[in-house]
Amino acid sequence: MIRAAARRRDAEQNDWLLRGTPPPPWLRWPPPLLLVAAALLQWITPETVDLTFLVAAAPPLAALSYGPAATALLGGTVIMLLALPDVGLGRPGNRDELTIAFIALLSVVFAWVRSRREAQLVTVRTVAEAAQFAVLPPLPERVGRVRFAGLYQAAQHESLVGGDFFDVRRGPGSVRALIGDVRGHGLAAVGTVAALLGAFREAVLDQPDLKGVAARLDRRLVVDSEDDEHAELFATAVLLEFPDDSSVVRVVSCGHPPPLLLRGPDVTELPVTSSPPLGLGIAGLAPPEQLTVPLLAGDRLFGLTDGVSEARDASGTFYPLADRISAMVKADPTILDDPADLTERVWSDVLRYAGTIRDDVTMMVFAPEEEPLGAEEQPPGAVERVPGADGQPPGPEGRLPGPEEPPGPDEQPPEPNQQTPEADEQPPGP
Repeated sequence: MIRAAARRRDAEQNDWLLRGTPPPPWLRWPPPLLLVAAALLQWITPETVDLTFLVAAAPPLAALSYGPAATALLGGTVIMLLALPDVGLGRPGNRDELTIAFIALLSVVFAWVRSRREAQLVTVRTVAEAAQFAVLPPLPERVGRVRFAGLYQAAQHESLVGGDFFDVRRGPGSVRALIGDVRGHGLAAVGTVAALLGAFREAVLDQPDLKGVAARLDRRLVVDSEDDEHAELFATAVLLEFPDDSSVVRVVSCGHPPPLLLRGPDVTELPVTSSPPLGLGIAGLAPPEQLTVPLLAGDRLFGLTDGVSEARDASGTFYPLADRISAMVKADPTILDDPADLTERVWSDVLRYAGTIRDDVTMMVFAPEEEPLGAEEQPPGAVERVPGADGQPPGPEGRLPGPEEPPGPDEQPPEPNQQTPEADEQPPGP
């Protein structure tokens, strides 16, 4: 879902020499091609032209992409070609096989050092990537009845985790989502992110509503910062809840930019009351206000952090997110069917608008299903059908009137000439 790692690997392919990462596969072709080209050029040029300097460049070039064994093999091939008179490389008295042999030997040493360093870097990167994914693991494309996709970009170079955090979890009777932003960004904020995500995953299972989840997150930050009076540890967050038995979304905001409701080309900012940020000790004393929004078929919710809403162009104008998304949907309404495509298009548009983004960026698009979960997907104890959902009053014990129950006030008794199942069974006579 979150494609930060894929973008980082693409960047490594572009500047591999500076990063120390393995070179791209195409770099293995120049050394042998250089030998062949040098031999052909020497064969067709006059004897007064010496092209020995071309083959001398092959071993150092091979050291950039080959291992020590392959580099040594190619260096030996160069020396052998110089020693064979039929090949025509060099001229008697002008060839310097000892110098080229020394260059080939240095190339082998360089290839060995490079290979060792690459192996160490791969190990370090693997461990670092595993640790960062443990804090912020990739999410599935669907949880419960909610499909979603997102895009995450850390501000710190080569980092997979920064000051933004997000998660989507299955709770008792609902799907709950979290999008937040801690004070600061980069690796310095990873510890706070890990603490908040751990508290959220526990609170989703324990707390009956979003207000309780917000209070638990607030308490986590208060406890973590109580030993340092100058910690200034706080975070903004928005919490969303998608109940299994109704087509609504419940939203709680703690100082965070509100989500956007995408209803076709109409993009509106949800009017959720913004409560104080987490970490001030207020959420537990004065719970944030909860907003409940009915959802229609095809509605989408767009969650974000301030890295998107506060992106600016060269003149200092903020990125008009709602207007840009509305224009995208009008140009291509099918993007609402693919949340991943929508986030990618918005990210590309933000980069074109602002050029460089220096803050952590998170975008998530939620696509709730039109129908509530079926009986096989309901959690234990959930009813299959909500009484009165179709406008009819509930029957005894919360059930809809059945064939053996008396008809409701809106139901007409059968006509006298209309046979019913009971008409076939006549009571016995006196």
